[in-house]
Amino acid sequence: MQQRAINVILTGVTGTALAGMLVAGVAAASDDSAPSENPNLSQEAVATGQHKASEKHSDRSDAKSDSKGDSASDSKRAKKDRNVLLSGKTTASYFWDDGSGVNGDTGAPAGGKPMQKGLFASPSWPMHTKVKVTYKGRSITGFVGDRGPGRPSHNGVMLDLDTYTFRYLLDGGKPKSKYNAGGGEGHLKGVKWEVLDWGPGAGKKGAPRPFGS
Repeated sequence: MQQRAINVILTGVTGTALAGMLVAGVAAASDDSAPSENPNLSQEAVATGQHKASEKHSDRSDAKSDSKGDSASDSKRAKKDRNVLLSGKTTASYFWDDGSGVNGDTGAPAGGKPMQKGLFASPSWPMHTKVKVTYKGRSITGFVGDRGPGRPSHNGVMLDLDTYTFRYLLDGGKPKSKYNAGGGEGHLKGVKWEVLDWGPGAGKKGAPRPFGS
């Protein structure tokens, strides 16, 4: 009888202990199965967020850079356009008037400055007008220092270039002499002219007009 009582007590105690262990095991299992933050996933998410932020910043920087580049380009283009007051194309001849009488030389240039490289003759533009001439990619900037050509201007020859400018535009070379450009050409067709600044001397602004008109 006494032994049975002891067995019953032991059985109760053992059962309670086992029950406690089962409860603890269930709780532990419950904790293990609960969702938790994955450290690797968190780092990946942070990295991805930083990458996206970096991309957005880069896009904004590129946009700003492009905007600045476009603005600078537009500014240069606008400035260049403002410097050109008038432009067109014509056929050009050449001359060198220094009072020698060679090739029909009529005397010193009418503009008051001695004959020189970069001195052009126009039938109508104001004296000392600044002009840029371009032909086949070569350019020279000079000024109107004389009147001419005369009769040819009525046939569309609206510029007389000094010998050195004429030969340079033709082929990049130098004239045979002051009075002879050489190269086998007496006229250059399709010379582009650009008026950069109207001179203060006598003459008429605007499109070139034939001599005496």
